[in-house]
Amino acid sequence: MDYNIKEVAQRLKGLRVSCDLSLEDFCEKTGINVEEYEKIEKGEKDFSVTFIYKCADLFNVDLVEILTGTAPKLSNYSIVRKGKGLPIERRERFAYQHLAYLFKNKEIEPLLVKAPYDEADQDKPIKLSVHDGQEWDYILNGSLKVVIGDHTEILNEGDSLYYNSNQPHGMIAYGGQDCEFLAVLIKK
Repeated sequence: MDYNIKEVAQRLKGLRVSCDLSLEDFCEKTGINVEEYEKIEKGEKDFSVTFIYKCADLFNVDLVEILTGTAPKLSNYSIVRKGKGLPIERRERFAYQHLAYLFKNKEIEPLLVKAPYDEADQDKPIKLSVHDGQEWDYILNGSLKVVIGDHTEILNEGDSLYYNSNQPHGMIAYGGQDCEFLAVLIKK
């Protein structure tokens, strides 16, 4: 299963219009500026997982349904084999695989995340985002530099972090190598 950015843009516009939300109201509710969203809605600009997560919450639909146009159907169990998660490559070179995309009515969004190491990122401010709920991250390999509010932490293989994701947070691979981690977004 895969998705196309232009098709996602059409679904977002359709959901926004069917919910009778103006551009301004929608942007206020999702925390994005109008100019940026207009580019997303036209399929001219990539979107973040955080943004799609906020949209899914606002429209009360599954995140996967916005991405693929297909609602998850499984309700007893779902297996996703190694390397077969729904690929989501959106946020600044980060690569995500959704690990439960076939399961409906999820209470969590489990993601396998690969953060590439970039020497140039090490001295720049880390881009922060917010979304409702909570998040749990578990480092599989490499190291991750994480900012949550005013705190900066370095996580290494085997470390985990649980936090309120309505706090501004962001992360980059750290220590000279890529980082792979599990991120579990927990709905409120």
